[in-house]
Amino acid sequence: MAFEFITDALNERQAQHLLRQRVVVQNNSARVIEIADHQFLNFASNDYLALGDEPLPLITRRSGASSSPLVTGYQACHQQLEQRFCDLLGYEAAMLFGSGFSANISVLKALFNEAPDGFIVQDKLNHASLIDGGLQANAQMQRFNHNNLSHLQARLEKSKSRNKLVVSEGVFSMDGDCAPVADIKALCQHQGAWFMLDDAHGFGVKGNGLGCGATTKPDILVITFGKALACNGAIVLSSKPVIDLLLQNNRDYIYSTAISPMSCEVADHRLTQVLAADDKRAHLSDLISYFKSRCADEGLALMDSDTPIQPLIIGDSEGALNAQQALRKQGIWLSAIRPPTVAHNTARLRITLNSAHTHQDIDTLVNALRSCQ
Repeated sequence: MAFEFITDALNERQAQHLLRQRVVVQNNSARVIEIADHQFLNFASNDYLALGDEPLPLITRRSGASSSPLVTGYQACHQQLEQRFCDLLGYEAAMLFGSGFSANISVLKALFNEAPDGFIVQDKLNHASLIDGGLQANAQMQRFNHNNLSHLQARLEKSKSRNKLVVSEGVFSMDGDCAPVADIKALCQHQGAWFMLDDAHGFGVKGNGLGCGATTKPDILVITFGKALACNGAIVLSSKPVIDLLLQNNRDYIYSTAISPMSCEVADHRLTQVLAADDKRAHLSDLISYFKSRCADEGLALMDSDTPIQPLIIGDSEGALNAQQALRKQGIWLSAIRPPTVAHNTARLRITLNSAHTHQDIDTLVNALRSCQ
């Protein structure tokens, strides 16, 4: 029978404890989530500064952009938001996207659309959107061992390509560690390569809120609004020639309706809140230190991370799912991350902290984690 492979594929995933399913959230905040009429402490949110809980002033702009940016969708509010990010981070030009995934995948495809000799080298732990973009680009792509500058250097030196692009995340979304951004930039300059940074999980949290690339200034910077900015969209910042080129051949941008003026207004307000959130960042930093200390006291072996992303490796997928379910019975909501999102035998509990949490919440979480060991 046609398409019987669908059922076979789902059954195989179920047997391997890899089947993905959606959960309906009834109510949620940065700290508490309600699912199936039960409340849980929320340790699965990327709203690191809990700005999603902060009120917004009355939104005055319309909810639809009506068309693509190259027709009539590019309005004054889009230009103003792009310029604000440019002024803040020191770039010549920018363009807005509906999501970070769209920005990442489309920039890599479009950048090399007319490149005669392209080479992309990516960190092995880069986000799927970056990997997919590299695979679809008109360029050779290789990956270097995670945060391994020697391996990166060897990749660059071996390549005979003229147009080399190094791609990394600022904060890695599954491990929570940071790229050596300044060292990568220096190596790129020495090797005549460009540097593209996806700072989705760094912006708002690192660099006094300006992210991992604030002082280093990569050649291409991507910021996603769905994490610390607690809203929708993304922005790509670079030189004017790069943005002008993307305007010519970035199919995701050209053939998509522009993000709504309402989304622009929300992002602008959230950006103001991020820049004024020093107290939240200080509290979050304190929570991260406290959590790591408590876990060390209890013999819970966390990965090496100083960011809100704090993974606890379980190993096998079944064990990770069992731990997730055990935690939910104790009122803790977090995610079991399994292959192919992470490597085989590294299934984990992905714990994310945010500024709405308290020390008591951390104690409750650590006690629950200890009981699952």
